[in-house]
Amino acid sequence: MASVPYPFTAVVGMSDMRLSLLLNAISPAIGGVLVRGEKGTAKSTIVRGLTALMPDVPVVTGCRFSCDPAAPDPACPDGPHEAAGAEDRPARMVELPVGASEDRLVGALDIERALSEGVKAFEPGLLADAHRGILYVDEVNLLHDHLVDLLLDAAAMGASYVEREGVSVRHAARFLLVGTMNPEEGELRPQLLDRFGLTVEVAASREPDQRVEVVRRRLAYDADPEGFAGRWAVEEGELRERIAAARALLPDVALGDAVLRQIAAVCAAFEVDGMRADIVMARTACALAAWAGRTEVREEDVRQAALLALPHRRRRNPFDAPGLDEDKLDRTLEEFAADEDDDPEPDPEPDPDGGPDGPGGGQPPQDGDGGTDGPQGEDAQAPHDQPHLPEQPQAPEADPAPADPKAQSESDGENAPGGGGEKAAVGAGEPFRTRRLDVPGLGEGADGRRSRARTAHGRTTGARRPQGTLTKLHLAATVQAAAPHQVARGRRGPGLVVRRDDLREAVREGREGNLVLFVVDASGSMAARKRMSAVKGAVLSLLLDAYQRRDKIGMITFRGAEAELALPPTSSVEAGAARLESLPTGGRTPLSAGLLKAHEVLRVERLRDASRRPLLVVVTDGRSTGGPEPLVRTSRAARLLGAEGVASVVVDCEAGPVRLGLAGELARDLQGTAVTLDELRADSVSALVRDVRGQGNHHTTRRAA
Repeated sequence: MASVPYPFTAVVGMSDMRLSLLLNAISPAIGGVLVRGEKGTAKSTIVRGLTALMPDVPVVTGCRFSCDPAAPDPACPDGPHEAAGAEDRPARMVELPVGASEDRLVGALDIERALSEGVKAFEPGLLADAHRGILYVDEVNLLHDHLVDLLLDAAAMGASYVEREGVSVRHAARFLLVGTMNPEEGELRPQLLDRFGLTVEVAASREPDQRVEVVRRRLAYDADPEGFAGRWAVEEGELRERIAAARALLPDVALGDAVLRQIAAVCAAFEVDGMRADIVMARTACALAAWAGRTEVREEDVRQAALLALPHRRRRNPFDAPGLDEDKLDRTLEEFAADEDDDPEPDPEPDPDGGPDGPGGGQPPQDGDGGTDGPQGEDAQAPHDQPHLPEQPQAPEADPAPADPKAQSESDGENAPGGGGEKAAVGAGEPFRTRRLDVPGLGEGADGRRSRARTAHGRTTGARRPQGTLTKLHLAATVQAAAPHQVARGRRGPGLVVRRDDLREAVREGREGNLVLFVVDASGSMAARKRMSAVKGAVLSLLLDAYQRRDKIGMITFRGAEAELALPPTSSVEAGAARLESLPTGGRTPLSAGLLKAHEVLRVERLRDASRRPLLVVVTDGRSTGGPEPLVRTSRAARLLGAEGVASVVVDCEAGPVRLGLAGELARDLQGTAVTLDELRADSVSALVRDVRGQGNHHTTRRAA
């Protein structure tokens, strides 16, 4: 990476993202920015450019926690600082990698020295490095949930706490938090979304002229970073001065009761949870006024604040996309408009750099050649075309009784001339709460909420010698290991003489997230009986369950002559819901092809992430058609998966008075279990006796071995 950052003012487009960052630079209390959008849109480039605009930070000389000399932290681990010197340094931008550990984020406490020497030896983490600067988290939606919780708690409280077995360290951690994510790779939980102050959507411009300007500037920068930055030095300096002026003006900005009433009315109209949205909107509106050079907040400031602070707080379920109805927003603002007696402050003098006020305002100065006010940021708050959960389920119809069951399993109507064509996708039935389906045995995968696993968090089940840095001390086991050696070690006082070999770490058991691979029958046999609505409702329910249990999901569909990987394994449950909604039906039932495709997908995923155990969910009535001996080929494919110990569940979609029981035979070949649609419901009256865990006992031992 070049030593000279790309100038913030040279960025083409991205108006909403740049404005959100500038507002947080003016008022860090807003709570940071979450940037949602596709890769390759210069998100990290813009954040680095903002760092160069931040004023220098005065710090206590030698303090690893960047204490302010004017008001040093009394609890600073490097304190006290009464007689320490001071120096200025540039503001930092600290990047948190996706694979960071908890100790890397919050810091590590040396438990061995704490026990044996009674000292708090603390190694600061990234939160300490980011204090009074910028903390940038790329792909924040891929971080483990407990790391996101720690990160957002520190951002909200302005401090980080590290506790290990009664030994605790606290230090200040106030920073501008910027997170980026690609929604296709999975969403953040709504309660975590709410902790980010503002959110913006970014996308690469579709305007050829603007794309040309992006490439032209980037090539010029790569060829001569210092020369390119020098050409933008005047604009950078002016923007830096404007940020400083807005910061100085911010304490004088007045937030009248009429404006507060508008903010409260907007938040109530959009039914946002809690009061954080109101507070963030108020702070954002004040920052917008200061950025425009005013000391009074106006309606346009409230409107712009709502567009930045509310979209991600509008999600009612995991499959909803963030968005805001701007017509409803305008109606609410108009209804609760400020009284005419509250005359606004006269307009300020026009900005010589062309910086406008209001919803379109706050744009950094730009070169006229860039076409910077293109469409890239105009639709940032428009909802994605993601499906919403249907309100009314479509009840399945019963199967007619077949005259010849075996013949029906071979033909099933989809082979008749003219009967194998593709049929339009039907809507999914209303989702329901499903029973928990888990993988047998004890895994060691990523933290989640599905199957039993050894994890860093959970109940303590035992102790062992440390494997690497000791972070989870098992105190009783450590004392028990050290006790027999006290006489030999010359113990004289009340303290315990502890050596490295005595230390024991806790073994904890919690739950892991799994890879839930759906294999969905989309053949004509499903459509002919009008059962696809109920089947889609069941799969949608399982998708929602996977979202809540922090699983990765994948989806294979089979129909006609082949099976298709409709959704490669991903953390985006929303993408699975979208694929399901548009899933067409019709044609033959190549069940064996679907199982073989599942075998191939699981083989590849095992190489990518061996610790994440799979759960195969086959949604079918068990019928198989197409080619010679389709049932025999299906049985062979199922036995192949069963022999490899893949935990599996067959959701039996067969209905009607006469049932062939083919789904049960498939489950036996898979060495898994079969459940009906009714048994899948958590509140079903039917007792689910054949649990996945119980069915897997006969091959769990083989897997554990």
